[in-house]
Formats: sequence, structure tokens, C-alpha cells
Amino acid sequence: MLSSRSIGYICVLITMLIWGGFTITARLNTLWHIGAWDIVALRFGLAFCILMPVLIYKKDTAFLWRKQPFILAMVGGVGYCLSVYSGFYFAPTAHAAIFLSGFLPLCTAVAAYLLLREPFTKDTWLSVVIMLTAIISMSFLMYRSTGVAFGIGDLLFFSGAVCWGIFSVLLKQWKLTAWHTMAGVVIWSTLVYVPIYLLFLPHNIDQAQPIHLIMQTLFHGIFVVILATLTYVEAVKRLGAFKAGSIATLAPFIAAVIAVPLLNEPLSPAVACGLIGMVIGALQPWRWIGRKDSLEKALYKQNKQNQAKNPPQR
Repeated sequence: MLSSRSIGYICVLITMLIWGGFTITARLNTLWHIGAWDIVALRFGLAFCILMPVLIYKKDTAFLWRKQPFILAMVGGVGYCLSVYSGFYFAPTAHAAIFLSGFLPLCTAVAAYLLLREPFTKDTWLSVVIMLTAIISMSFLMYRSTGVAFGIGDLLFFSGAVCWGIFSVLLKQWKLTAWHTMAGVVIWSTLVYVPIYLLFLPHNIDQAQPIHLIMQTLFHGIFVVILATLTYVEAVKRLGAFKAGSIATLAPFIAAVIAVPLLNEPLSPAVACGLIGMVIGALQPWRWIGRKDSLEKALYKQNKQNQAKNPPQR
């Protein structure tokens, strides 16, 4: 029988594999001629076909008529996906790790300050200094070698990080369950985006191989949208938000390194500098020293209570 902590680590490993796979496969869309408009529609369309019958069967659709699921869908669903998938058409995987995954903690902290008036902690300020140093160094090196510091892909990835930061803060404020969040984002994203896609946006599906369309639809519609959400929530429950989030955040950075031989993508000294700095700033490794996860805290608290009830005999 596996312990609760072991199950937590298994869940966070599954999440890492899916998130890393998301980075690689999203970049593969550019090689397989699948447009950003197409993959967003396919992703939400398949997830809608799976989740909507479940909601109807469970008679659990009343929450959809509240404003919160709709707003979350527009920000963390349509806004995030269009920004990120479009970014991969203009920038390599390593840039996604830097400007998307690397900036997620910072964008979340800024959104929490603006929306909830939560002050920056010392750890956040230290992360900001490290990240800004890495970005300035990277920009300087890129400008010296290419004459360009940032590209449109970097701006799109950063826009995705902003969307996800706002989404995370709103989710914390509104306290929706993982199931209602996932289902609400999928249902409203599909109902709003897919009709617009079918009527007004360009389609590149006819230029892609059917096997590539099937692979991308299944992976992004089931594994990324549904399975990764459930495994990540379970990992947070068993390991704590900081440890689960820190481990899972490594996935895109590892994917950026794997993409060098797998997709023949360049890894210049400038990008390597940015990757290292953003990894340190995002993970905040100094917080791991002496930190107990949620299970260790619960066991420690239980032991203290037992000692209080049964003091040692002298």
C-alpha cells in the first residue's frame, strides 16, 4: 500500500510529464501545420464532448450560470490558450520556459497585489531581483548577437503568463472546486470560442496529417485539460502547494533542454542565461531549506497533541 506522500509524488510526476509534453507538442504544431486557432478549438471541443455529458448526468450544471466560471474561461481558457499557442509560432521552446513558465510566479504575485492587495513577501522580492537580472542579461546578450532583444513570441508568452496569473488569483478569491473550475473553463471556452472559430477565423486543418490532428487533440483535450488538472490538485492536497508547484514548474524548463536535440532548436548563451535565472527565481530554492510539506506538518501536529494528552512519566 502506497503512502499518501508517495501518491502525491506520483501525481506530481504525471503532472510534470504532461506539462513538459505540452511544451514540446505545442511547438510541434508549427512543424505539423496545425494553426493556433485550430488546436484551441480541437482542445476545448473534445474536452467539452467528454465533460458536458458528465455534468448533465450528475445534474451539476447550475454553477455554469454564475459569472465566475465565465470570467475564468475567458481569462484562463481562451485568453491563455490563444496567447500561448500563438507564441510557439514565433519563438522556440526555451523562450516559452523563460517568458511563460518563468514569469508565472511573478505575474501571480502582481495580480494578487493589484486585485487582493496582498503585499509582496521577501521571497517574492528576491525572485523579482533574480528574474529581472536574468532578463536584462539575456536581453543584452541577444541584442549584441542579433540586434533584437525581444520578439512577438516572447510578448505572447508573457501575455499568457499575465492571463494565468490573473486566473490563479481569481480562482483563489472565488474558491471554486477543481472540478467546477475545469468544467466551467472548458464549457464556456467552447461555447464562446468555437462558434467564432468556425465562422470567422482561418482554418489550417486541411493542411495537417490526420494522425497528427488525432494525436494533438487527444493529448491537449484529455491529458492537458483534464488529467493534469486532477493530478496537480491531488499533488497539492498531499504535498502542499509550494512543493507540488515547485516540482511541477520544472517541467517546461526540462522540456526546453530536451527540445534542443529533439526539435533541433538553438540554445544560445543568452537563452541559457535566461533559463538559469528564471529557474532559480521561479523555484525559490532557498525556501526548501528546513521546510516541511503538508503531510509532515500534520504528523508533527498530531505528535504534539499526543504528547500533550500523554505526558511522559517521571
